[in-house]
Amino acid sequence: SIIKRDFKTVLIIGARRSEDFLIKLKEHTKAEHIFTIDIADQLLTHDKGILIQGDEEFLPFANHSFDLIISTLNLHSVNDLPGCFLQIKNALKPDALFIASLFGGETLHELRQSLTHAEMNNKNGLSPRIFPFADKQDIGALLQRAGYNLPVVDSDKVIVTYENMFKLLKDLRGMGESNIIRARDKNNPGKKMIMDAASHYQENFAENSGRIEASFEVIFLHGWHPHESQQKPLRPGSAERSLKSAL
Repeated sequence: SIIKRDFKTVLIIGARRSEDFLIKLKEHTKAEHIFTIDIADQLLTHDKGILIQGDEEFLPFANHSFDLIISTLNLHSVNDLPGCFLQIKNALKPDALFIASLFGGETLHELRQSLTHAEMNNKNGLSPRIFPFADKQDIGALLQRAGYNLPVVDSDKVIVTYENMFKLLKDLRGMGESNIIRARDKNNPGKKMIMDAASHYQENFAENSGRIEASFEVIFLHGWHPHESQQKPLRPGSAERSLKSAL
């Protein structure tokens, strides 16, 4: 809403969104063509627009196709995030915008610590129970590596409370955000380990009310496909006044 330009052709990566998302998007972008791509065909039936079932890591679009590409809480679970960022940049027209949000490194750190504690005590070893999330520094470096201009990265932490760890796990399954690491230990961890994890969670991450806290760090980012009209940093040594004299 603060970028004062029209985006006629828009791609949305990931079909999970609020009911009024397309209305707001059209209002702010003046979009004439809106495409949505998602790997889950069950999510591609709930609204208007051009719907495409496809993999976010193998975008089926020609270079320089879109004025704007948006992704909301979708790219944190891809296998090759650097490659995905590069494909998105290639699909953008010169001076077009990529804007996204994804879960970051602080997400579910309480659950990760509790499962780690319980597994070390019960099994004397570790299996990846929660897949890794990139942090802000990683995301900024990846945007620059992919060749975006004027990249900006920020984050916000959302704290959600639950009655206990089991209510949190049920919610994660309902979100479609359970562990998707292929090389994880798929054996039943056993009741004792899970109960130990729930006990550790309750003892270390509960509010005064007794409800546990679960952190979700949301990283927000945007970057532009390069264009000669964009602002550029000055050449080092070209300043006409020194910082020393100003201070």
